[in-house]
Amino acid sequence: MFGTYETIDARPTLQFERRIGHPIEDVWRAITEPDQLAQWFPCTVELDLRLGGRMSFVFPPGTAAEEAVTMLGSVTELDPPRRFAFEWGEDHLHFALEPADGGAACLLRFTVELEARDKAARDGTGWHQCLDGLETLLDGGGSSRPYDPDAWRGLYDEYERRGFPTGAAIPE
Repeated sequence: MFGTYETIDARPTLQFERRIGHPIEDVWRAITEPDQLAQWFPCTVELDLRLGGRMSFVFPPGTAAEEAVTMLGSVTELDPPRRFAFEWGEDHLHFALEPADGGAACLLRFTVELEARDKAARDGTGWHQCLDGLETLLDGGGSSRPYDPDAWRGLYDEYERRGFPTGAAIPE
């Protein structure tokens, strides 16, 4: 369940692999439809779901700054329902899906190319919680975006113990 860290093509990279007990089509909707993303992704997302389509990511006040913050990106890869990649600020996110268990489940491979090495432990922790939220949503548990500082800190400490680079500012 924990992600891994390595340098790929001179870029710091996080990789996660999860077997999700839902069909690939359900997982695809959860990673590409704004109303689904709003339930587990760290911000709201507006997107033009086509190769090269523009994306905007809006963080409400108090999440990334005192005021609302908007980041921009674009779709860099799209092969429904198997591959979806996009720029997220300076990072590059890749979702790869493949059916498992005769189609009853899905193998999700999530890769994050980071713009800075010192973000690895912090962002690894955040994406770990987001992927937990994705699974909660798919399991019928509803929205899972609330931030629990104690759980976050425990995960961060574990990512640091596993050797993920640190140094980026962390949530208070």
